[in-house]
Amino acid sequence: MYLLLSRLFVGFKAEQIVLIAVFCISYFASSTSRKFVLGFSIFIVYWIIFDFMKAIPNYQFNDVHIADLYHFEKNIFGLNYKGQILTPNEFWIKFQQPLLDGLSGFFYLCWVPVPLLFAVYLFFRNREEFLKFSLTFFWVNILGFIIYYLFPAAPPWYVELFGNNFYRLTPGNSAGLQRFDAMFHLNIFGGLYSHSSNVFAAMPSLHAAYPLIVLYYGIRNRVGFFNVLFGIVAIGIWFAAVYSSHHYVTDIIAGILCFIIGVISLNAILKLKAPQKFLQHYLSIIR
Repeated sequence: MYLLLSRLFVGFKAEQIVLIAVFCISYFASSTSRKFVLGFSIFIVYWIIFDFMKAIPNYQFNDVHIADLYHFEKNIFGLNYKGQILTPNEFWIKFQQPLLDGLSGFFYLCWVPVPLLFAVYLFFRNREEFLKFSLTFFWVNILGFIIYYLFPAAPPWYVELFGNNFYRLTPGNSAGLQRFDAMFHLNIFGGLYSHSSNVFAAMPSLHAAYPLIVLYYGIRNRVGFFNVLFGIVAIGIWFAAVYSSHHYVTDIIAGILCFIIGVISLNAILKLKAPQKFLQHYLSIIR
């Protein structure tokens, strides 16, 4: 059914077969691997929802914010450079350095492995905390996806390339991160952004929210020095998002607010009777 829906709405991709193979092998290999893959199914569902957003682009529901967001950024966070007011993105374009290109690419890559590796750690240390971490990650993303449809927003690199004009079929672009690819003769970001589900989903920056989720649960679980590393990764990702022209500072702040609202609201929801029953039932499956 998943392959059929994918074929109809977003097109067939080899990674869909890989996803199914990993799930099935893990499910039938052993009781431990079954519990593991069932626990991580929350992340699988997130990925499928994100991928299926291609079928219904957000610009079909609301106008894309381009010029207004750009001018808001310039008015609030603009920097004076030689008598001209620039957005932070435009400012850093004038001060590109190989060291910053390398660091930005490294930090931006962390948004995938750091949450997943931390989830693995929690799975083997504390299943209840693992489940709450996974649900928080999922819920913050859902809130972000809702905002994407309510407030479609173009990223800074779009304004650099197309100005205030709207082109609905604009493909994804690795923007400043392509310098990282060129530096190491790779196509990591080029490949990732060529499969982008939606170009006009810059607000909020969920990349800004992910490391905060890890840091929050790191503090809750007292992982010591690793929390310092999680904090550094968070700041590094925020800087990389702006330096590479993928997000405005406004998008970063919106992502942080999305994290705060997501954590507070989910904690409140999990205190209700029905979610408590769901939590306990899920725990009984993966323990």
